[in-house]
Amino acid sequence: MEDFILSFTAVFQITVFVITLYFLILAFFGLYKKKHKKIFKPEKTFALLVAAHNEEAVIANIIESLKMLDYPKELYDIFIIADNCNDDTAKISKGFNVNVLERNDRWKVGKGYALEWAFEKIFNMEKKYDAVAVFDADNIISKNFLTEMNNKMMEGYKVVQGYLDSKNPHDTWITESYSISFWTANRIFQLARNNIGLSNQLGGTGFIIETSLLKQLGWGATCLTEDLEFTCKLVLNGYKVGWAHDAVVYDEKPLTLKQSWNQRKRWMQGFSDVASRYFFPLMKKAFTKFDFISFDCALYSIQPFITLLLGLSLLLTVIQNNNEHGLNIYVINNLLPGYIWKIFSIFQFLFTPFIMILEKKIRKSLFAFLSLYSLNIIFSSYIIGTRPPFFLTAIENIVYISICILLTLIILGKKPAKMFVWYMLYSLYILTWIPITIQGIIHKNKKVWSHTKHTRAISIHEVTEYEKNA
Repeated sequence: MEDFILSFTAVFQITVFVITLYFLILAFFGLYKKKHKKIFKPEKTFALLVAAHNEEAVIANIIESLKMLDYPKELYDIFIIADNCNDDTAKISKGFNVNVLERNDRWKVGKGYALEWAFEKIFNMEKKYDAVAVFDADNIISKNFLTEMNNKMMEGYKVVQGYLDSKNPHDTWITESYSISFWTANRIFQLARNNIGLSNQLGGTGFIIETSLLKQLGWGATCLTEDLEFTCKLVLNGYKVGWAHDAVVYDEKPLTLKQSWNQRKRWMQGFSDVASRYFFPLMKKAFTKFDFISFDCALYSIQPFITLLLGLSLLLTVIQNNNEHGLNIYVINNLLPGYIWKIFSIFQFLFTPFIMILEKKIRKSLFAFLSLYSLNIIFSSYIIGTRPPFFLTAIENIVYISICILLTLIILGKKPAKMFVWYMLYSLYILTWIPITIQGIIHKNKKVWSHTKHTRAISIHEVTEYEKNA
């Protein structure tokens, strides 16, 4: 029996390690960002579509930010899709003298259907546009958004995703966790893929699509994660998504764990649905056409299942650390000496804060205190031994982290100390992905759209001012 356990866990752990190593290697390509880029004269015309369902609290702010874009006003028009609204979203929008498309369909509910309906409206208009841009109602847009998108289209890209940022990163530990997740993904997944010529992933908002391509392929993405579905569709048809790192879209992150849980469950339902339909066709193309772009997209589509593999790997780690009978079920520990794994653990912990420094989201002084905390993996073995009881490990960790937070508070102040605490809670946010993913996979065929209520009416002026003072 022991031989079976060892063989099974060896295969499993090495598989998880290889997948993790793939994404780690990919992440390194995101450390580099080009300092110079091609600048083109404004030429492309855009229809800016804002999907809105009962968004009276925030709709004015996105319209204001779109009207402030540093792009010739004659080259773009704003369209608000008032989708099944029973509030004043349409009325407020009309007050800004923009185009309002009111849709009432109680059967085809969700953003994907609303976009498909609006695209047909745009296609049939007398005025023609080179591309459509898609936003959510809670977004606010950086002034250079269309300038950056025009540059990418002039380079030859037909679909381009912009940088997804947060307009309320420091409201709660949940919004901070969301923001950390997006900041790092923008750099180590999106920019990295762009740097090595892979396809980027559409992020649901802040992207543009060439109108002629949209007509050719059709939208057809009406599941709970229409962005992922259309990305897979593009890759299967030989196209890839470009990346505009300096075209920034700020959106509202959920304030509470309950809101976050429901939103991420919807994402995982959509991921599971898309993976079941696109993973094997993408893999088939990858191996029959030797297409690495399709292979990478296929791996991205099965994120829920990779999350479960990582969760099971974590469980094996806990079992190994508390195994009193000496059976070394965490076989991968034998591949390298223990001190190498400690160094790797420190690197893994500090990699995200390092990316946040590159993205100018935290200061180097806070990184220094996070580095001090990361050394506990080395100090603890000297303090409480190499195989201490669980309760003793917990006590030592609580004392050590308390000392680090207290030092951060005394030396750096209240705000950095709070960010320290919230970064620690980010680990809890990551762990919640495991039960959320399980729920998403189980309920992948339940396609009822769950709307996230947006209330943070933050203007582009406020965001700009905050970033200047950060």
